[in-house]
Amino acid sequence: MIYPKIPANERERLEALKNYSLLDTAPEKEYDEITFLAALICQCPISLVSLIDEQRVWFKSHYGLNEQFAPREMSFCAHAITNQNQMMIVEDARTDERFFDNPFVTGETNIVFYAGIPLVTSEGFALGVLCILDHKPRELTKSQSEALQFLGNQLLRLFEARKLTFQLKQQMSSLEKQNKGLNEFARIAAHDMKSPLNNITQLTDLLQMAYKDGSNTDPDISVQMIKQASVKLTRMIDGILEYSKNIKLLSENKKEFNLNTSIRDVLTLLQIDNQTQINIDISETLIIFTHKTAFEQIMLNLISNAIRYSDKLQKIINISGHITRDQIKIHVIDNGRGIRAEDKEKIFGLFETYEVSDTNGISGTGIGLATVLWLIDELGGSINVHSIFGEGSDFEVCLPLQGKKS
Repeated sequence: MIYPKIPANERERLEALKNYSLLDTAPEKEYDEITFLAALICQCPISLVSLIDEQRVWFKSHYGLNEQFAPREMSFCAHAITNQNQMMIVEDARTDERFFDNPFVTGETNIVFYAGIPLVTSEGFALGVLCILDHKPRELTKSQSEALQFLGNQLLRLFEARKLTFQLKQQMSSLEKQNKGLNEFARIAAHDMKSPLNNITQLTDLLQMAYKDGSNTDPDISVQMIKQASVKLTRMIDGILEYSKNIKLLSENKKEFNLNTSIRDVLTLLQIDNQTQINIDISETLIIFTHKTAFEQIMLNLISNAIRYSDKLQKIINISGHITRDQIKIHVIDNGRGIRAEDKEKIFGLFETYEVSDTNGISGTGIGLATVLWLIDELGGSINVHSIFGEGSDFEVCLPLQGKKS
């Protein structure tokens, strides 16, 4: 028995298959009618609509066969998708070197004849096969071959309609979630922005009164306080605009990229002085498949925070990454001031600010880590914080290797 080859675009093909939300779904009349027609037209006892995932061939519809799936390495269909431009026909599997000792040929199933049409999307991904099987050797007529092709095209239209419906439901759910978040965002933003605006108004009134009554109030002090309030307001508005942009980060297509290279690209965007030492312990071959820009935004926030809020003369930041099962874990560890236990949950809240200033004396807006948490959640991951106050913090980011699961 010869094992089927793995398609060159396997990672992308599997991702496309998951996006159709077909695997492990209940039987549906539309698909069962197609397998019935395929068996009837070709006068075969068995017809299947198969979908091929990592380890198995799962049957969305199975006419004349009780099994729901088969191991991929023994499947005829896994061979069929390796040449997605044409129908695969095996007239007598008993004499074919790929299948003569296959358990489905030698066992009770007794598969002798096979014909399968690869189900290829418009993007070029073979999701599975529409196939017919018989217990005796035979040939297909031209009209039977054409009918199989027409039925395969109909299946692809069903796939596309299902995908579109699923995407619309996801978009509606996402919009509802975003609207809810925006309402809360607007409520908090309006409340927090009142404080610097009130300060500016009160200080302006104070200046006007000072000039009117000729008091000795130093106008420079009031002007400096107005400037501070204005700067805080400006930074908050900039943060709000940045937060709003992050929704767009997830609109790009997921891609495969090198983790080590991506993090080094992020470092080029930061101002790193001689008092800051950054160590990267990530294999140069470690690959992740997700939204690249969103991932880099997460890393940019975490690394820049580790630099900005350190209270040490010599700042040391260790970045590591490793695979655990189907996840990748990335650690950003610093030797900074650390976080009190009671503040660990607070730091991820929108507009929640930890009561410290950065190395330039500027306090945070409470938007950066809220963005990090939101992006990680949207990527299907999680973030944990381990910290000892006075010694430093470890931000652990866990992301699926294949991006967010459908």
